[in-house]
Amino acid sequence: MAEILDGLKVSKEIKAEIKVEVDKIIASKRRAPHLVAILVGNNGASKAYVNAKVKDCEEVGFQSSLVKFPSTVSESELLEKIEELNKDKSVDGFIVQLPLPDQVDQEKIINAIDPRKDVDGFHPTNFGKMALEMDTFLPATPFGILTLLERYNIETKGKDCVIIGRSKIVGRPMSILMGRKDFPGNSTVTLTHSYTKDIEEYTKKADIVITALGDPHFLKGEMIKDGAVIVDVGITRVDNNSPKGYYLAGDVDFDSCAAKASWITPVPGGVGPMTRAMLMKNTIIAYKTSVYND
Repeated sequence: MAEILDGLKVSKEIKAEIKVEVDKIIASKRRAPHLVAILVGNNGASKAYVNAKVKDCEEVGFQSSLVKFPSTVSESELLEKIEELNKDKSVDGFIVQLPLPDQVDQEKIINAIDPRKDVDGFHPTNFGKMALEMDTFLPATPFGILTLLERYNIETKGKDCVIIGRSKIVGRPMSILMGRKDFPGNSTVTLTHSYTKDIEEYTKKADIVITALGDPHFLKGEMIKDGAVIVDVGITRVDNNSPKGYYLAGDVDFDSCAAKASWITPVPGGVGPMTRAMLMKNTIIAYKTSVYND
């Protein structure tokens, strides 16, 4: 049976480390790091995620602000608020919770964020720096996966890594990062997607499989080799007859894969908590590099 890559445990360790840093900052009579979240509309999952981020800020000692807009917000209103936050010297980093309503151009919104405050790591400037292996904000989920592999000392050098899914938020940046000259990294990376024929041919040879599809139980035990490391980014609500009426499922068929893998992330409690912890990490990095933090 596979050992567990416990994202919940590691995320708590990281937040405790950040809190020590923040306590020192406050003890030296400087202001605490400040993270702002912009939430548009009433999407349940987005609201829950933003509320969790606010709670994380409280745990580590950050100042946090939540800016809410109705789902009818105009693109110009949103851009105006972003420009205000870009200029606000008391704000170290901010995020715009995605997805956004149809009347708003998501790319235009991301591009309007000052790259120095882009703690989600989505701005093209930060993405480009990441691709060039320059210091920058890494997207929170890939950053979380790297940190989890690092903390468990999972060997990645020279390993075959298959990534399933090519989103701009997870799959594509993950493929770049796993191939970088660093640890974790130095892997031989294959990026698969919806047009890849016979994905199983790739996953059966992989030492590391990272899946970010949003397709419950997609990756089965017969699709991986003995001893593979399995990282499950997917999380989907699946209806059932439990008191809640649903359960949370990953992209990985956990039981069959855990019987063959060497390491595996659970869902929930794997990648999700690491994503939130890395947002805190990016915020304190933004604070340290800001010219306004004194």
